[in-house]
Amino acid sequence: MKRVLLVGAGEVGAKHLAALSGVPGVLVAGVADPDPCVDVPRGVPVFASWRAALSAATPDLVVVATPPGTALCVAREAAPTGAAVLVEKPCTTEPAALVPQPGDGRIFVAFQPHFAPGLNALLAMPPAVTRADVLLSVHRDPGYFRGWRRTYADAGGILHQQAIHGLALALRLLPGDVEMVNATVTHSRGLAETEDHVIAVLALSGGATVQINARVDHPGPPAHELILHLTDGRRLHVRGRNLEAGLGEIAAAPTHKELRRAMYAAALNAAEGHPAHPCLFSMTALRRPLEVIDRVYRDARVVRTAYAAAA
Repeated sequence: MKRVLLVGAGEVGAKHLAALSGVPGVLVAGVADPDPCVDVPRGVPVFASWRAALSAATPDLVVVATPPGTALCVAREAAPTGAAVLVEKPCTTEPAALVPQPGDGRIFVAFQPHFAPGLNALLAMPPAVTRADVLLSVHRDPGYFRGWRRTYADAGGILHQQAIHGLALALRLLPGDVEMVNATVTHSRGLAETEDHVIAVLALSGGATVQINARVDHPGPPAHELILHLTDGRRLHVRGRNLEAGLGEIAAAPTHKELRRAMYAAALNAAEGHPAHPCLFSMTALRRPLEVIDRVYRDARVVRTAYAAAA
């Protein structure tokens, strides 16, 4: 029986708790949160201190679902215990914080959409890609922007919080340094320091490009997708509300609960010394996407407008 400790029982932690519950061979050995926002199943110990939980729960896997900054601290203290660690994105908004430290090899970013159908083979044998289009259209209302999510210093922007799943996947397939950025960041609703819309074109060394169109004021159905333009002229379309259909059909897409369970199994397998699953994303590798995101925001033109709902 594999023992799992969940650190953070807020909105995202609740999703992990639901996914972990009932998994054969997995026991939720504890939840660490001084004020859980979810009903913890009877019999599962609740700890106010995550340090106390790490000592008492003796976990094989630690799932960290706390705000950035805190998440990185927890993950790095958990790794030396021998547990595998899955930490929610982005874990930090500071690329320099991800300079490798001992134990970082046991820490993975919880990008469950990267386990979507077809992405295993895509990541195991990456094709030659000339352009990647990262598309995000979702709606975040005032209730979402509360607490730590209100400030850029704590939460980052759309590229840190919402579009990072697709952007990180694109950058896994596109090596090279950023040579040029043409970006516009638009603030219209004033709900937080985070922008409402970001459009960017990134030119990478080697000739490939990344195009980003990401917004959180979209009035229609949510979608986060990635289109890969291959050198042979083909296009690969990673579809879904949040990439979950992978390269398959949307109607056959697995649930995010199923994708999380696949991710937990892969992390536990890697902790036992087996080769890492192609879909696992090491925390060390997150430094490059964060550097790219920093470059986009640093070079972007900032526009502030009166809000009008998109057509």
